[in-house]
Amino acid sequence: MMHLVFLDSFAMNPGDLDLSLFERFGKVTDYPRTFPEDVLERSKNADILIINKVKLTANLLAQLPNLRMVCVSATGYNIVDIEAAAKQGIVVCNVPDYSSQSVAQMVFALLLHVTNHVGFYAEENRKGRWSMSPDFCYQEEPTIELFGKVMGIVGMGHIGTSVAHIALAMGLKVWSLSSKSQDELPEGVQKKNFSELFSGADIVTLHCPQKSETFQMINKNTLALMKPSSILINTARGGLVDELAVADALREKRLGAFAADVLNVEPPDSDCPLLQSPHVYLTPHIAWASLEARHRLVHICENNIRAFLAGNPINKVC
Repeated sequence: MMHLVFLDSFAMNPGDLDLSLFERFGKVTDYPRTFPEDVLERSKNADILIINKVKLTANLLAQLPNLRMVCVSATGYNIVDIEAAAKQGIVVCNVPDYSSQSVAQMVFALLLHVTNHVGFYAEENRKGRWSMSPDFCYQEEPTIELFGKVMGIVGMGHIGTSVAHIALAMGLKVWSLSSKSQDELPEGVQKKNFSELFSGADIVTLHCPQKSETFQMINKNTLALMKPSSILINTARGGLVDELAVADALREKRLGAFAADVLNVEPPDSDCPLLQSPHVYLTPHIAWASLEARHRLVHICENNIRAFLAGNPINKVC
């Protein structure tokens, strides 16, 4: 009988999804969380591993001769040593484009929080601030109108494209830093080079993969190009940003605001420079995690396994 093992199902399923559909493939063992020291013991009898953030190194894979497939329940698959998996004949599949709309929605939730301060005013009014106002309204923070502003989108994959469509519908001008040609970009999106985008955009939102050439692409030199009023948004990967450089820029008023759903270290260390920085708006890596997106994630994982067992793997990365 096929043995499927979830090593860290809690992120995918905090309790509101039904994973019993995987039982049609064989025996299922579900671990909500697995610490590094327990990975080998829990994986040694698995034919298929389903993981989200658990790392599978070359050394670990070498000790799993029975393993036939790894299903990464996420789009990024850098947690698996792909070269080692390929050498062992282990098929690795990921789950692309399951959360594009949810992440795009979070981009604008973060942006509107910066520009309209809804959370701030709601909290102030719970304290009685509006009730004590001598006037029918009060303003503590400036409201910024987005219509006509320039949004620079770094990376024009599924999520970047979704963000562009929303931005255009809101009346923003949209620029893109992308490997795509102008003809391949959505209508209304203008292709720009690095310096043009970062120096001219009012809002910059990151949607590119983290690779050696993009690691800490947001650094003191990049920030020096940006307008002091610029809003920087990161819902892609924490490693794209030099967090200390961003904290310094905010403190010195060389950057207007930083909003992010991802950090270099997650959960962050207590001394993370962004936790106490002014004009920082952080969410705990939840942009992908809407119920709708997680439903898609589960069903794409199911389809990946079904296709693999039928001898025709889909979403295969090695």
